[in-house]
Amino acid sequence: MNLPQINTNLFNQLRFILVETSRAGNIGAVARAMKTMGYSDLVLVTPRCDHPLHDPEAVAFASGAQDILAAARVVGSMAEALQGVNFAAAVSARLREFSPPVLSPRQFAGQLVAQPEARAALIFGNERFGLPNELVEKCHVLINIPANPEYSSLNLSQAAQVLAYECRMAVLDGGGVMHTPRLPVGDANPVGFHGEAASIAQIEGMYAHLEQALVHIGFLDASNPRKLMPRLKRLFARAQLEKEEVNILRGIARHMSGRDGKQDP
Repeated sequence: MNLPQINTNLFNQLRFILVETSRAGNIGAVARAMKTMGYSDLVLVTPRCDHPLHDPEAVAFASGAQDILAAARVVGSMAEALQGVNFAAAVSARLREFSPPVLSPRQFAGQLVAQPEARAALIFGNERFGLPNELVEKCHVLINIPANPEYSSLNLSQAAQVLAYECRMAVLDGGGVMHTPRLPVGDANPVGFHGEAASIAQIEGMYAHLEQALVHIGFLDASNPRKLMPRLKRLFARAQLEKEEVNILRGIARHMSGRDGKQDP
């Protein structure tokens, strides 16, 4: 039996993204959680604290992981944070009506190590407000930590530590964890990505193009869109689209719009 290839490069490919973090100490603590598990790629999106990489509290909470903190990048948008990423996972204790597929940390880790081409990002929201729905809907999966339902509140760095640990153990165990397969159960040989996985930017461009085409043919009312696009995004999130598949869908949208040969969005 052919065993699935294990993504041993995960330590270099997994990015931790913190969105609008309020406390510098939490940023430092996340850096520490990452380093203890062998990860180093940290990106901050519009942090709400001043000088987050040099704040004394951040440095103190990093406690030996100041190198991770010093190398972190501060960016002004999610588009910048997700450059080079083709598999995005939102981490949230709150489930959404139109969220992408929901995985536990262990399921996510098992799925990730079975996909050597995955360049993944874990996205953590603000300590108080979490992640906005529109950002969650853009992700491939939503990770929900199965905590005590009577008190499920986790500190930001604690959540990061849980995810970092599960991903590390999935690599060290050789992928021997229960995970959600990408293929139907009847297929005996899970293969991960066949082609190049589509980037977040490519998928977002496809969504915009498809929405324009649906409006053009009268299937989508732009003044009253309801929940059509969130439902379509959830559908495509389950497919884990490849670059060529995105190109096919955009080609269909181009013909629907009568824009063949014209510039796409």
